[in-house]
Amino acid sequence: MKEIKALIRQDRIADVLEALRDSGLCNCAGNSACHNITASRVQHPFAGTDTAQQHYAMDLAEPVVIEYKLELLCSDDLVDTLVDVIAKAAHTGQPEPGWILVGAIERAIKIS
Repeated sequence: MKEIKALIRQDRIADVLEALRDSGLCNCAGNSACHNITASRVQHPFAGTDTAQQHYAMDLAEPVVIEYKLELLCSDDLVDTLVDVIAKAAHTGQPEPGWILVGAIERAIKIS
């Protein structure tokens, strides 16, 4: 089992989630190849070159870029396909890249 994490610009997250749904691999029906999909709003504490994306965070007292962190679990054989879906849907052509990180899950225990 693998964990995919992606840092995605806030203006692309809806397209990424839609692309994952449209892939047929990720849905809410419980019979999906993706598990535990979450999208969390995060603040990147270093200002990017695109000033339109910058905001001032009062709690950090500095400029930030708002992004989303997408996280999901999947089987090893689906990693390349899902990474490709995410990368294509998140692509902006901007110089500041998003990131997709893939890591191994040593153990996963369901809580029932």
